[in-house]
This record gives sequence, C-alpha cells and structure tokens, in this order.
Amino acid sequence: MKRIYFIAVAVAFCATNVLAETTTKKPTSKWTCEEFLAVDDQFQPKVIYWSSAQSKKGKPAGENVDIEGTEKVIPMVIDDCKKAPQESFWSKLKDAWKKVEADAKSLGKKL
Repeated sequence: MKRIYFIAVAVAFCATNVLAETTTKKPTSKWTCEEFLAVDDQFQPKVIYWSSAQSKKGKPAGENVDIEGTEKVIPMVIDDCKKAPQESFWSKLKDAWKKVEADAKSLGKKL
C-alpha cells in the first residue's frame, strides 16, 4: 500500500514541478487561486495532491497521502477558487482539508 502512495506522490511531484516551472516560479503555497486555475484542468488534481503533501515551507508534511480525502478536497478547492480567484490557493486548500477532516471526524472515521 505504501508503494502506491509513493508512486502517486512521485508522479504528482514530477508533473507539478514541470507545471510550476512553466506557469510560475513561486511555490504553490504562495499561489493565488487565479494561478492555480491557470494550470490545465487535467493537472489541477495533481497540483492539489502535491500541495496537500507539502508543508508551507515546501517540505514533505508526512509520509502518507490520503487518496480518499484528497479526492473529496479536489472539487472543493476548484469550486472555491473559481468563486474567489484573487484569494490564496493555499488557504482554500487548507480550508477544504479542515472541512473533510471535520466530516470524517463527525462520522467517526480517521484520516
């Protein structure tokens, strides 16, 4: 199971690094929603996977990737960013994770 997580993170890392270099030189933690939305639609989920696995300083936040949780976060972040393109992508991502974690906690699940 860990091998799958590592492969998913590695693929997302490679794709996001290429995207980040072509779209902006800033780390995703400093992107606006507009910068995030400028990324091709098919790569936006990869950016969210990558950013979810990173701390604000660009270092890995942990060794696991919550695939189920991230799949719930993706549409939330995209919708929130479309509503407020000048706001921080990072804050939208954090807010979405808080909602998913609160929902999981209320259902008695652990993320």
